[in-house]
Amino acid sequence: MLGHHSIRQFLLDISVDTLPSAVIEQAKVCCYDLLGAAVGGARSASASMITRHAQDHFAAGTNITAVPPLLGGASISPVGAALVGATMIDALDCHDGQRDTKGHVGCSMLPSLIAVLESQSRPVTGCELISLIVAGYEIGTRAGMALHGTVTDYHTSGAWGAINCAALTAHVLGLDEESFEHALGIAEYHGPRSQMMRNIDHPTMLKDGSGWGAMVGTSAAYLAAEGFTGAPAITIVADVAAVYWQDLGQNWQILNQYFKPYPVCRWAQPAVAACLSLRRQPDFHPAQVTHITVWTFHEGVRLFSDVPNNTEQAQYAISFPIAMAVLKGVISADDVYSGFNDLEVQDMIGKITLIEDKSYNEVFPAERWAHVRIQMADGTEILSEPHEAIGDPHKPMRKTQFHDKYMNLCEPVWGTQKSRQVLAYIEQLERGSLAGLLALIRS
Repeated sequence: MLGHHSIRQFLLDISVDTLPSAVIEQAKVCCYDLLGAAVGGARSASASMITRHAQDHFAAGTNITAVPPLLGGASISPVGAALVGATMIDALDCHDGQRDTKGHVGCSMLPSLIAVLESQSRPVTGCELISLIVAGYEIGTRAGMALHGTVTDYHTSGAWGAINCAALTAHVLGLDEESFEHALGIAEYHGPRSQMMRNIDHPTMLKDGSGWGAMVGTSAAYLAAEGFTGAPAITIVADVAAVYWQDLGQNWQILNQYFKPYPVCRWAQPAVAACLSLRRQPDFHPAQVTHITVWTFHEGVRLFSDVPNNTEQAQYAISFPIAMAVLKGVISADDVYSGFNDLEVQDMIGKITLIEDKSYNEVFPAERWAHVRIQMADGTEILSEPHEAIGDPHKPMRKTQFHDKYMNLCEPVWGTQKSRQVLAYIEQLERGSLAGLLALIRS
């Protein structure tokens, strides 16, 4: 059985030199896609609040090197920087995810990894950064599947993101086997096993728990380095968890991530895709729409369906992004921050009916489907085919779509020149360094 020793050895062995080229390219896409989400999320009230909180409560002591958060600012402890960066990415729901985990690996992993690497005050090559990003997706995805597979409740990504952040931090700190084991055990025990559906029913700044997961996982490794002990991580050492780890280093889970074209919950995006397919029909006029009926899976129907009052409700909504798709054909960061104040959008939300489809429930979460029927003022009805969202491994976004999404998020904040410079640097990251990347990001 593969256990914590094998995970530690995997981290010691992984190298860009032996990674498939597709895995390396995917790591770079994940990196700039997450960075775009962070830049977009930095505009949120929750990002400002968590930054002030970390500055007040997570200052670095005399025994730790202080670092800025992911996008820059006043230096704090690596634990605090991990909290800020993950919360900032999670503040705008457009980061990558994975269907089997029903959650997000990179959101907590990347800011934690960068904070801890930067605190070590040693050069980190672009190749090393790529290899550790890949390792994070491999460990994090399996930790998520294992935790879901060994407990009955549906918990947020922060629960298993904590285990992943602990493993990477313990590796960067150079912990021995025993301390590495304790780091994972502390992270699993303290990880925020918060109930995801509570935040679906009542959307708030809690989001997917990734900020707290990054904080817990990063601090777990520092605690283990001091001799703090933790019970063995069940999701790694238990016999029932072995199936999730046996292909570590062979089957590359980073290639099984999905990407979001729009900054709203993934569960809403099949319905958005179905609406867009009808909107592209000749002579479609949004002003003529009188009613929209949506059939989708249970979790999609559970999303917020009223007129949003804030960005969290807009991001965890289903009726709002459907209304935006029908009216505009796109959903932007600006839309989820304030588009719900538009009276035309509010009127369209009132025309939407949601229906739970049993056949779609049966294939969730491996597959996520929706179809829609739109009634027009002249009495005609148009019915879509069943749709999945684009961005899944079997239905990928085009490179131009990735670039457009990144630029749409970064350009309003960074401007065109800086946004392009950072993107170009990440696309050639093997030739660069962590210090070079952060200098560009924080310039």
